[in-house]
Amino acid sequence: MKTALIAVLALTDAAAIDVDAACAQSTVAAGETLAFDRGKGNCLTCHDIKGGDLPGTIGPALKDIKSKYPDRNDLVAIVTDETRRNPSTMMPPFGRNRVLTEQEINDIVDFLQTL
Repeated sequence: MKTALIAVLALTDAAAIDVDAACAQSTVAAGETLAFDRGKGNCLTCHDIKGGDLPGTIGPALKDIKSKYPDRNDLVAIVTDETRRNPSTMMPPFGRNRVLTEQEINDIVDFLQTL
């Protein structure tokens, strides 16, 4: 009985890990779509992003993001409203102006952390 219970728990944990990985991949893909969407995230207007077409040069190239921003919350804050940290920024406050929802911002951050 004990061995069977341990086996069931191990399978349950493995299935949960698979679901978590699938969800993470899904949010990364959604974030990439939003980042490259000229009508929504529109990150390519200002930033060079690997895989993007016709990148802008106003903002920094978006690469090595996870090493530059190891605290995910910092990146969420930047996308939500960079004017709080840098009042003279040219980056639009996507969250404050409700251009992006909280979920969309999180999806974009998930994508940016893969760069």
